[in-house]
Amino acid sequence: MGQDQTKQQIEKGLHLYQSNQTEKALRVWTRVLEKSADPAGRFRVLGCLITAHAEMGRYKDMLKFAVVQIDTARELEDPDYLTESYLNLARSNEKLCEFQKTISYCKTCMNMQGTTVSLKLNGQVSLSMGNAFLGLSIFQKALECFEKALRYAHNNDDKMLECRVCCSLGNFYTQIKDYEKALFFPCKAAELVNDYGKGWSLKYRAMSQYHMAVAYRKLGRLADAMDCCEESMKIALQHGDRPLQALCLLCFADIHRSRKDIQTAFPRYDSSMSIMTEIGNRLGLVQVLLGMTKCWMMQKELDKALESIEKAQELAEGLGNKLGLLKLHCLCERIYRTKGQQRELRDHVVKFHECVEDMELYCGMCGESIGEKNNQLQALPCSHFFHFK
Repeated sequence: MGQDQTKQQIEKGLHLYQSNQTEKALRVWTRVLEKSADPAGRFRVLGCLITAHAEMGRYKDMLKFAVVQIDTARELEDPDYLTESYLNLARSNEKLCEFQKTISYCKTCMNMQGTTVSLKLNGQVSLSMGNAFLGLSIFQKALECFEKALRYAHNNDDKMLECRVCCSLGNFYTQIKDYEKALFFPCKAAELVNDYGKGWSLKYRAMSQYHMAVAYRKLGRLADAMDCCEESMKIALQHGDRPLQALCLLCFADIHRSRKDIQTAFPRYDSSMSIMTEIGNRLGLVQVLLGMTKCWMMQKELDKALESIEKAQELAEGLGNKLGLLKLHCLCERIYRTKGQQRELRDHVVKFHECVEDMELYCGMCGESIGEKNNQLQALPCSHFFHFK
């Protein structure tokens, strides 16, 4: 298959993919990969396969194609191609919650001396790196990366990147409990979709709605949370977006838990858990198990709560997710206080404070810990943050 035919077939696959005929598109692209003798065409088709597998939540396949793409980039001996392929490798590892590897591949991208094309990718590299630091609960570095990505987006007038960064910032502020900002950023993302997103994939709208739903729930605005989550889920189902379906199910479950409707929450946690397990989102699994633990505690089923905690702890430790561990120690503390088991209680109190110190979650002004309750925060130019009050 020559250069022109390769190009034609890639376009055919894209057309099928955009019309929601994903499996047909994958068949066309796989055939191109097998038959094409054009390295640049092979590189492009691998990019299509990586994106499609990412959106379906087939992260191991995504990683496999990213590795092949690096070999193709080396064949082409072009630093721009190499930077792009390393970014895809970083993103594959980010999706598989391999955060240290993600950071390492992002640094490789940053160190490559490509042309202006590579520089344009630096915003995406910073975003991926920020998401990885957030997964490891290294908040200051995560914020630095997100702000850098936002600068790249503004300088290159890249509205899609800006939209993605706003969603990540929503997630960031949700975690450190500044719920006003956690809502502000996805609302900004939704505005960008409305103003500029006519030709964009619907996943941008779905993503912003999901992050708005999470913030609304945290603010106790449960009806708004439900509306946004339903909107997001509808798009996720239309597009076969498994990763987003899992997140929406988790959000639905959390909303029902907030309404004290445990019977409705549990089946949604179960459905979310089975998709998270299937796609390999271990960080998502920690969130699901945290929600289930809180349900068991509401039902005074403390031994079942401890079972969920044990599973979540193993996952959070494997990922290096310190915030997850902190939340789990906090729940253990409450359980052992209720059970009157003083030794276990003391053990978790000590571990809780170790996690707070580890994450440096203290306000630089008042010295109180950040992220205990909803509080407006202000970030300095050096990315240290403190209580707004």
